[in-house]
Amino acid sequence: MRFNCEVTDIPRRAVSRTVRLAALPIGYAGRAALGLGKRVTGIASDVVSAELQERTAEHLFSVLGQLKGGAMKFGQALSVFEAALPEDLAAPYRQALTKLQEAAPPLPAATVHKVLAAEMGPQWRKKFVDFEDTPAAAASIGQVHRAVWKTRAKAGRRVAVKIQYPGAGKALLADLGQLSRLAGLFRVIQPGLDVKPLLAELKARITEELDYDLEATAQREFATAYKGDDEIYIPEVVSSAPRVIVTEWIDGTPMSQIIASGTTEQRDRAGYLMSTLHFSGPARAGLLHADPHPGNFRLLSDGRLGVMDFGAVARLPGGHPEPIGRLTRLALAGDAKEVLVGLRDAGFVKATVDVDADAVLEYLRPLLEPIAADEFQFTRAWLRAEAARLANPRGPAFQLGKNLNLPPEYLLIHRVTLGSIGVLCQLEARASYRSVVERWLPGFAE
Repeated sequence: MRFNCEVTDIPRRAVSRTVRLAALPIGYAGRAALGLGKRVTGIASDVVSAELQERTAEHLFSVLGQLKGGAMKFGQALSVFEAALPEDLAAPYRQALTKLQEAAPPLPAATVHKVLAAEMGPQWRKKFVDFEDTPAAAASIGQVHRAVWKTRAKAGRRVAVKIQYPGAGKALLADLGQLSRLAGLFRVIQPGLDVKPLLAELKARITEELDYDLEATAQREFATAYKGDDEIYIPEVVSSAPRVIVTEWIDGTPMSQIIASGTTEQRDRAGYLMSTLHFSGPARAGLLHADPHPGNFRLLSDGRLGVMDFGAVARLPGGHPEPIGRLTRLALAGDAKEVLVGLRDAGFVKATVDVDADAVLEYLRPLLEPIAADEFQFTRAWLRAEAARLANPRGPAFQLGKNLNLPPEYLLIHRVTLGSIGVLCQLEARASYRSVVERWLPGFAE
């Protein structure tokens, strides 16, 4: 019997992606077996553990980096939240996962040229004085090239050219489809969570990231809102197409470098400016920058925060929702009853769920410590303690948390808040975060 082994390119890639994802737990299991074997032979457990973690971290980076879709985004999220892991576990993963914030296996130059020709026309080279085929950075669905845009000035204009990976859209939607299959599991783990509308909102927002024209519009709105600002700098958009966006190139110290080896002054400054962007964006631009991983930020020589990548944004024309500020203020004041009433009204606690108001306040209050005082220093130790408190299956916070809901309209706000906290803890930044909240968060200041 003869089998037809011809397979189209897209199914083959889909199978390949599935195999790679499956390889993660299998690879880890193999490494765990290796660790068991070495324990039997008498090698010290701490040596085995360190070797196991280092190899697993490198494997994780390699597989997620090659996928270039939703799994890559998942890897970038992990790289932010390594600050929540105990130090002995975090160390081997830190370097490998942080690579995902600014690097991934690049596209061949020929493929890059094909995308540029399709999006900018066959004479695309005439738009540039110079174009570097080797990417300067890569991310989840695209990579960035240095270039010089042709202008009337002889020297031209230095620009960043972001090019979407061919097939990235299908890959990303496939990853989201896989996520939707886990809805039943989410309901078991988090009974109070209304999963379906949450996944629908997630799919809608992430799908928007595939449209670079839409990203260009958001970046222009941010640039207009922050034009001439002495704290935040948004590079101008030079040109855009559905899968290519050309923006002004900005120099500066990468946030990842500040996390690794920055001075105390740099860390504190970067943390303060990140919080300012988070809370002021909705008020000034009607938008929330919703991708707060370190690869999207530079600390400029003049002390401003340079911000990049506006593919993920939350549209908040009225600013941050007022209930966030009001309920935060009430929680800090210890008004448990009104906090629970407000959480029910906003959809965070379903009407059918019975929870104790004092227990809810006890759950929330430690999370508000950064804005309870005039100044606060985020640390890895603080985040690890909170993560342990909330994730301990035997603790009251874990049991109460299972009954809480996340309304779809708060999804991106929640995502960017958690992501920003992760980066602030990596920076170990000290600042007056309360003053930022008082100025920009509706409902917080009476």
